[in-house]
Amino acid sequence: MGHGTQDERDGHRARERGRQHLEGAEQAVLSERIPAPGTGDRDLAVGGEPDGPSSPQALTAAYAVVTDSSGRILLGRSPHGIWEPAGGKNRGSESFEEAAVRELAEGTGLRADPAHAHLLAMVADDTHGVPRLTAVVRVTAWSGTLARLEPYDSTRGEWEWHEPHTLSGIGPISAPAVHALDTVWPGILPGVLPSLDPAHPPHRYPHAVAAVPVPGEPSAAVRLRDALVDSIVADGCVRTPLVEAAFRTVPRHRYAPEVPLETAYDANLAVVTRRDGDGRAISSVSAAWLHADMIENARLAPGMRVLEIGSGGYKASLLAEIVGPTGTVVSLDIDPYVIRRARRFTDEAGYGRVRLVLGDGALGAPEHHVPRTGFDAIFLTHNCWDLAPAWTAQLAQGGHLVVPLEVGGYTRAIAFQRQGDTLVAQGFTVCGFVRDQGIGGRRTPVVQLLDGKAQLRFEDGEPADTARLDAALTTPRLDTPTGVTIESGVPFATLQLFLATTVRGFCRLSLTRGPDDPDTAHLELPSGADAAAVTQGHSLAYLTHVKIHEAVQEPTQEPTHELPQEAQPVWEFVVHAFGPRARALSDLLADRVRAWDRDVRYGAGPRLTVHPADTPDAELPTGHVLRKPRSCLVFDWSPRRP
Repeated sequence: MGHGTQDERDGHRARERGRQHLEGAEQAVLSERIPAPGTGDRDLAVGGEPDGPSSPQALTAAYAVVTDSSGRILLGRSPHGIWEPAGGKNRGSESFEEAAVRELAEGTGLRADPAHAHLLAMVADDTHGVPRLTAVVRVTAWSGTLARLEPYDSTRGEWEWHEPHTLSGIGPISAPAVHALDTVWPGILPGVLPSLDPAHPPHRYPHAVAAVPVPGEPSAAVRLRDALVDSIVADGCVRTPLVEAAFRTVPRHRYAPEVPLETAYDANLAVVTRRDGDGRAISSVSAAWLHADMIENARLAPGMRVLEIGSGGYKASLLAEIVGPTGTVVSLDIDPYVIRRARRFTDEAGYGRVRLVLGDGALGAPEHHVPRTGFDAIFLTHNCWDLAPAWTAQLAQGGHLVVPLEVGGYTRAIAFQRQGDTLVAQGFTVCGFVRDQGIGGRRTPVVQLLDGKAQLRFEDGEPADTARLDAALTTPRLDTPTGVTIESGVPFATLQLFLATTVRGFCRLSLTRGPDDPDTAHLELPSGADAAAVTQGHSLAYLTHVKIHEAVQEPTQEPTHELPQEAQPVWEFVVHAFGPRARALSDLLADRVRAWDRDVRYGAGPRLTVHPADTPDAELPTGHVLRKPRSCLVFDWSPRRP
């Protein structure tokens, strides 16, 4: 296709129509800076490179982004080995949608009605000094048989359907095509966009369109989804028909298109979808079992109003499926990229009714999104160190707040019910989420020991009595067996919370070097693990465990219901202590472990209530008080039956 004077004039008129169309939508047009590829001579302009010198005006073209009944993406590869969707320049008075479906038909034999073509965004870039304005058009329905209809077109060699997660490995993709694919499926090319040349930053101008579902999924997705649900039902994470039906309906893989189906449908895996500059995960699709457990604990019903803080799309869609068309789901996130990604995926999966809102979750939902009597349920999908007053204020009386709360650095998904101005805990689940990025986040005070080879983390409170700990760690170690044993694989989550909330000076000790380092070998801690610890009087004590016997059943003994065929190794909790108060701290920590074994271990766990931060001590219930800036937690560890 040539780039003559008439084409330039037509392109200019098409751009004007596109601009007027965008303005006529009466929506705010956002500009997002996205790096352009630095792929050298492999990078092709949309519809092919110009045959002669580049035009001073932008090349204007449209891409038709198409998927088949299995959700595979149609791309064409030129003789130069470059992949891109069907597309090309506008002709005459064509709209971008009309140009996209015409190019699709001419190049592939697939036919679509312009009514099924939706302009998602305009992407402007000038890679290699060639100004380009690319319309990204999503085609939601088509007919016909795929064929190579332009065999002599130098810009097309062959057409193929590609599974979404394979795109990163198929070979070079043209610069505009990369941005077009990322417009439709944000994050589908992990590692590609961050590596592009920032010297040529394109701009994306989203076009407000109604949410249009796009059908199509492979049969393997249905099979894997059913297998996932079967497993989380068997594990007790799914406990009601309403929640089970939602998990069997919502296509989880469509919220993680960058990974294989088997990964998306692994019940125990979270899929990281965004990392910060240091490589830390800041957004993910959480493990399905954890989604299920948290949703069940909120006791949802059709027609309820729900707020999700921390978006991704998948959980919001599950919630929308459960509360139905008469209910409401508002999903809030602080990251514009996460909101954009969730909006695209919920729209395509058929859950466009989810209200996606940009904002800091610590402030709650914007007032105009809050129901008059509050939300029936509020979910947080990121760790939080404190409980924001807005969450209680926006929660209906009797409603449930399900939040991954950090206590002493240990995270538990806790289901609270609002009773007046008090939150009453009704269940604890061990879990882990990404950290809070907003005003509710907290930088944990850390004390470095042994030249940074070990560290103490004070998750609740400030460091105290740490000035001479390096010297203390050079003194002889005192070991105190507790007499409390546990088999491998048996959880002791309540012990962690018990120590964190009942021991003054509680902290956590970990190594930053391997356990064989001569400066830390005497601590006998595995690398990467941490230990519950306490510091007082320039001394340190911490809890570890030692194996006392393997406890393997004799092979000649027949297995019984009382005795498993192969028992687990047995470990004993032991306290290590250093410093002038080693004996006192060792006894303190050992006594706490024995108290847990006696009073807490086989019980129902603590009674936990959360009160406004300014509640006087005299008005708090009996228990161990943990004050945070915006809330006051009271843990009552009195023995009680499960």
